[in-house]
Amino acid sequence: MSDAPSDPPRSFLRFSRERVTLPNGRDVDLDIVRHPGAAAVVPFVSEEEVLLIRQYRYAAGGTILEVPAGKLDPGEQPEQCAARELEEEAGQRAGRLESLGWIFTTPGFTDEVIHLFAAYDLETVPTRHQADEVIELVPLRLDEALDRIWRGEIPDAKSALALLHAARHAGRLA
Repeated sequence: MSDAPSDPPRSFLRFSRERVTLPNGRDVDLDIVRHPGAAAVVPFVSEEEVLLIRQYRYAAGGTILEVPAGKLDPGEQPEQCAARELEEEAGQRAGRLESLGWIFTTPGFTDEVIHLFAAYDLETVPTRHQADEVIELVPLRLDEALDRIWRGEIPDAKSALALLHAARHAGRLA
């Protein structure tokens, strides 16, 4: 075994400053974060209950309630990513995944797109948490999850929008 230092892991993000011409003709420099995309999934335990995760997020200053999600691996389709993240983070395999659309996360400075899914007919499998993941499973009635959005207890935008899309898809919101 070598004592030579290993190279630090490469970031999947690309940062750039780009000179662009706006629709009004003005030229400006914009800082852009390029992201490979991601998928998020709302696991339905039953018609009434979803499975969320409470995950430690250093950048957010503690734990937050969210849906399982993660970045797309090279060449991976969004549905494959959603299924993989559901297994890794929540220990659930979906018998069926349904697309709920997609969202931009923060279009002012990044091109990140998150594809949203609902998962049904779940089967328990072993979790495969990564070294930086500290996760607790939190089953909740869908109505309670929606109430927590309105009370500001689910401030994570991807999770709030995924839950709202899932609720509408399930006929729970007009």
